[in-house]
Amino acid sequence: MSAVQRRLSQDRSQLIRRAIQFSFFALNLWVGIQFYAFVRHFETGAPRVDRPAGVEGWLPIAGLMNTKYFVLTGEVPAVHPAAMFLLIAFLTMSVLFRKSFCGWLCPVGTISEYLWKLGRDTFRRVFFLPKWLDIGLRSLKYVLFGLFAYAVASMPVAALAQFLQSPYGVVADVKMLDFFRYMGVTAAAVVGVIVLASVFVQNFWCRYLCPYGALMGLASLLSPLRIRRNTETCIDCGKCAKACPSRLPVDQLVQIRSAECLGCLECVAACPVEDTLHMTFAPARKPVPAWLMAAGVAVIFLGVVGVAKATGHWDTAVPDWMYTELIPRAHELNHP
Repeated sequence: MSAVQRRLSQDRSQLIRRAIQFSFFALNLWVGIQFYAFVRHFETGAPRVDRPAGVEGWLPIAGLMNTKYFVLTGEVPAVHPAAMFLLIAFLTMSVLFRKSFCGWLCPVGTISEYLWKLGRDTFRRVFFLPKWLDIGLRSLKYVLFGLFAYAVASMPVAALAQFLQSPYGVVADVKMLDFFRYMGVTAAAVVGVIVLASVFVQNFWCRYLCPYGALMGLASLLSPLRIRRNTETCIDCGKCAKACPSRLPVDQLVQIRSAECLGCLECVAACPVEDTLHMTFAPARKPVPAWLMAAGVAVIFLGVVGVAKATGHWDTAVPDWMYTELIPRAHELNHP
């Protein structure tokens, strides 16, 4: 393969990833607009639209609760079942294709990635926190995930069902929407700080604070895929480590096992030497091309959603009269 052909192949890997990122971002944007229109129907009498069950992907705690309920009872919960199916889909992606949900799909991850790239292009550099502070802050997302996981794990099955079927649980998605619609000064300040920090510090939210990413990272430790470096042909240019959004020392290791690896292939695209850096299937050490990762992520997502829809377990089974009663006063409902 010539240098030009290799560069085209490398660029294509990131074009494929960006196409997946932007497609999923557009899907989430459509779901958000559709859900807003659904809520406004019950608030103002605006034209009726169907509720998009995909909005439940933004309810990760409900996903954890429903998954536990399903595992212990064998029954698919009636309220927010899509949250469970989407969690299962994203975990499956992480187990098979590294932390690909974060690097290929997550809309928050996409925004975070382009915020720090905006900062890099604006200030001509990427800012890094001191190593001692970086290591300490990275533990925060695992602590946050541990707290959520403990809270769900400590709830008996009856308590899970009671919470999800409570008025608060039924309109948890509306409460989430209201957080952004009626954001208070403190919440707006916190979001503003995170956005600003994301411009200056690479992947600030994903690297330090996202508990969902922590879960996906732990699941990715089971993945048979690894970034592998050929030490015999490596010229030690360091471009791979510089390109890695997770700041992993790719140029110093033979293979990357870290839970922080996004499977984004940025390091592979940056490598200037043929057959030196690849995403490989660990047992056979066979290179895994970007198109195969993209196809795998798409098949898992569409397959899980398709099964949920085909079996009648995708949409939340809540009658309109209950939404009519609860949505207009969602702001009054407190956590049980």
